[in-house]
Amino acid sequence: MSEFMRPLSFEKLINWMMSEYKNEGCVFGVKKDKFYNNSNKSSYVSMFSEKISSPVGAAAGPNTQLAQNILTAYLCGLKFIELKTVQIVDGADLRACIERPCISAEKEGYNCEWSTELTVKEVFDEYVKGWFLMSVAARELKISDKKDFLFN
Repeated sequence: MSEFMRPLSFEKLINWMMSEYKNEGCVFGVKKDKFYNNSNKSSYVSMFSEKISSPVGAAAGPNTQLAQNILTAYLCGLKFIELKTVQIVDGADLRACIERPCISAEKEGYNCEWSTELTVKEVFDEYVKGWFLMSVAARELKISDKKDFLFN
């Protein structure tokens, strides 16, 4: 596991989400008055044979690798979630061949890595947790009465 990316259990995430919402009126620091709620229920966008409430989304990257980041993006109105591509080579093998940090910015910034900070299994688990967190948040936090997001 990456020293910078720390996946949390689904149980911890859902309890954190619900207790922070109940006690502080926010989720992972996003205040409920900032949650995006599609007030015009008829203005859904069709993408890949599914309907979502906004075509705006999060670009693939470390921000879409952790479930809590995926949920935070969703709460802020990003409904088209571009998941980061993961490679077969991961974990210790990947860390051995790619120097960290993987962003070089001496004269101009560029990303010199080609994969994920997490293992394939870890990132898969994060995507599943993120999908379920968004599904629960949609109903429990009254953001949407139906699935209104898409993972790509």
